[in-house]
Amino acid sequence: MRHVTDGERRARLAVRHALAPGSRAATVADATRAVTVLHATEPPTVYLSCWARVDGFRPADLAAALHTERSLVKQLAMRRTLFVFPRDLLPAAWASASARVATAERGRLVKDLAADGLTADGGEWLDRARAEVLAVLATAPEGRTAQEIRLAVPTIDVRAGGLAASSRVLNHLGLTGDIVRGTNTGGWHVSRPRWTLMRDWLGETPEWPGAAEGYREIVRRWLWSFGPGTEDDLVWWLGATKSAVRAALAAVGAVQVSMDGGRTGWLLPDDLGEVADPGPWAALLPVLDPTVMGWQGRDFYLGPHKELIFDTRGNAGTTAWVNGRVVGAWVQDRAGVVRVCPVEPVSTVEDELLRAEAARLTDWLGGFRVSSVYSSPVMKAAA
Repeated sequence: MRHVTDGERRARLAVRHALAPGSRAATVADATRAVTVLHATEPPTVYLSCWARVDGFRPADLAAALHTERSLVKQLAMRRTLFVFPRDLLPAAWASASARVATAERGRLVKDLAADGLTADGGEWLDRARAEVLAVLATAPEGRTAQEIRLAVPTIDVRAGGLAASSRVLNHLGLTGDIVRGTNTGGWHVSRPRWTLMRDWLGETPEWPGAAEGYREIVRRWLWSFGPGTEDDLVWWLGATKSAVRAALAAVGAVQVSMDGGRTGWLLPDDLGEVADPGPWAALLPVLDPTVMGWQGRDFYLGPHKELIFDTRGNAGTTAWVNGRVVGAWVQDRAGVVRVCPVEPVSTVEDELLRAEAARLTDWLGGFRVSSVYSSPVMKAAA
């Protein structure tokens, strides 16, 4: 059994995730594929994740891919998290991870509707609400905002379980692949989409695979981006069952490898070779970046710093990386200047690399201050 050291895993991370200077992606689509999908819970994260991976990146490049070319599409999927998917991966998500979340969300909403006394049959209410929203959007190929939909479908403008039922209905329709977050009516740092019928947005209705095929394709891409990873990593990242993960690993012919600490990892059968060390590099990544959120087992790049970098709910704040390990976070001052906040000593060369990245990001942001609700302890201390 081939052994993969933590050092080799960090080298693979740098190259596969397009973070080392010599490995940067050529386009935002390439940057997305480098990490399988981009986290999109916070709108600025998508842009900052691309900035870190694409030389000369401009917000207009990502906006074009999302809203004009539509080669990248936002989709609620794994762990009820919003991601940016490559367009060709969408059907796999709809059939697997999104379908699993849709079933769970339907159960929660139906239960909340009944508990709040809004209806005796929450399932019938949801089906009717979904149909009414779809009928409204069928008359608006350009899409409608959430507010416009609430006005057109007053049935959904209620609260269930302390949450807006309208948002939950729209999210459920998104999970099932019926509608999509279309054109953004705000700037790059906010999410104010026009909800649009998926068939109108894509110009076609892609054929769905079976659930097993969907998991297989997502696991194949994850292994290329994040492998070697453990079964537990995949179960957590996918928000799936062990049986689904094991079936997908078998379907792609994944090969077992040993890793430092005695754990067993998996690689694709044609990806067993070593990745060359990319040389010294540094990166500044945004909150919830796909790299820092890629594994459940994070010791090989976090070391002892998990409680400083993650909040109590498991959400990662900003991160400062050197040669494949997290050495701190970054914040901005009132003028928008980016400052690195180290959590461990770094060498002079590493400090110079980090300062250069901070200056590069400061220049790119041009005084704009990025806000976030996911501030880690080290970010809060620096602020």
